[in-house]
Amino acid sequence: MNFKEHIRVIPDFPQPGIRFKDITTLLKQGGVYHEAIDALKERVSHLEIDYIAGPEARGFVIGAPLAYALGVGFIPIRKSGKLPGECVEADYDLEYGKDKLAMHKDAIQPGDRVLIADDLLATGGTLATTIELIRKLGGEVVGAAFLIELSYLDGRSKLGNVEAYSLMEY
Repeated sequence: MNFKEHIRVIPDFPQPGIRFKDITTLLKQGGVYHEAIDALKERVSHLEIDYIAGPEARGFVIGAPLAYALGVGFIPIRKSGKLPGECVEADYDLEYGKDKLAMHKDAIQPGDRVLIADDLLATGGTLATTIELIRKLGGEVVGAAFLIELSYLDGRSKLGNVEAYSLMEY
């Protein structure tokens, strides 16, 4: 399937010069959404995965159904102050700003194998921060899965030895 046909590109959002890739047009089509999750599952099913970690908020709509499809647990990565338990935190740069991510300290045990899932790989800031959080707790990042990769922003350069899997590339 050509998944790009189901992505709406919105110019100058959230600021001038950004061409936002809107996945809501894919998500609202049940069959297409299902096929996208199945395609990601197929790409990562060879990995030994204990958990999928998904950064807020679009990582939830990719990571949670992928975790369900693979029969593994899901770990939400949230913005600072949004999780109720004791957390580890890390700062990161967005494509158009700065923020801080957090994860519960008891979400991962040393040696747990974690796949990161999100809607988009852009500059790699969110991904690098998520990798940092997982590794702070002794987890092993076994890969990262995305619907979309903006290859012109070279986010893969922030992955180190973490393999990335994406359905679409711009």
